[in-house]
Amino acid sequence: MVKPSVRIKKQPVKKINKRKKRVSKLKWIVLIVLGIVVTFTIYLLIPIKSPKIVYIPQGSAFKSIAHLQGQGVRLYKIDVFILRLLGQPQHGWITIPVENLSRIAYLTHLTKAKAITQTITLIPGETTTVFLDQLADSLNLDSDKLHDAYDSQASLEEGLFFPDTYSIPHGLSEEKLVEFLLEQSQIQHEKLSKELTDGYNKDEWLQIVTIASVIQKEAASVSDMPMVSSVIENRLKKGMRLQMDGTLNYGEYSHQKVTAKRIRTDKTTYNTYKRKGLPEAPVCTVSREAIQAALKPKKTDYLYFVRGKNGEHVYSSYFSTHHKNIINATK
Repeated sequence: MVKPSVRIKKQPVKKINKRKKRVSKLKWIVLIVLGIVVTFTIYLLIPIKSPKIVYIPQGSAFKSIAHLQGQGVRLYKIDVFILRLLGQPQHGWITIPVENLSRIAYLTHLTKAKAITQTITLIPGETTTVFLDQLADSLNLDSDKLHDAYDSQASLEEGLFFPDTYSIPHGLSEEKLVEFLLEQSQIQHEKLSKELTDGYNKDEWLQIVTIASVIQKEAASVSDMPMVSSVIENRLKKGMRLQMDGTLNYGEYSHQKVTAKRIRTDKTTYNTYKRKGLPEAPVCTVSREAIQAALKPKKTDYLYFVRGKNGEHVYSSYFSTHHKNIINATK
């Protein structure tokens, strides 16, 4: 008996080719995705060379990355998106624990780390020279390097630092420390200027701070500041020399008694016994109260004052009265 033949249905060649093409495309897609994943993984594992201490400004991830790029850290636009996925970057000074962290570890660290800090206080009435020496002692830094860093970065000999308590990141170099203090002080000066005046004008604010620094050096107390300010205002209006010892307590002379010899030999603009007008720069750091007194002097006709036996100033409008007050104060 003859068995019936089985007919095998052949698939069209076109369908087989289409299937092969789909499989081929799928393979390519898998390979491309795999390549992207591998490349991205390698990218995330590339070590990042960074300063030990970096500053992160308050703001967006883009602003943080841009600022780090300015500090020499090799980051790119794609890192902005990675950082956003990881979280919000911290702001302020941040300590980097390892010199070469992987990119992913570095970006993660930016969202979590904070610097180990020390607090330092700059008191009103102190000079920059003395303050820098104190910083060198308390933070175990090189005094000469601190002074050199200030000279290279500062636009004035005095009056740029704002008296306050600062949290200083541990491990900052002398140059970075001065940069940090100047930056923070400028923020505070502008903020106070906008609060107490119509805005911030660099030249006008410098004159206010200069007057305030003389008040800071001369006033016996906070309540005495508007009175000292009135004498300064009245003498300047009359074209008289200020003739105030406090203006000679600048720089390294901050705590030294002003002698007749100093008055004769000092040829700087700080010597208001010899020169009319204000010194060319503030003589010390100034408090908010001294600035307020400079802006709002008490209304008087006083031109003179001397420290009395009780430590408070005695004011007068005429030299003859002032002379008597000096004699009484020395009895």
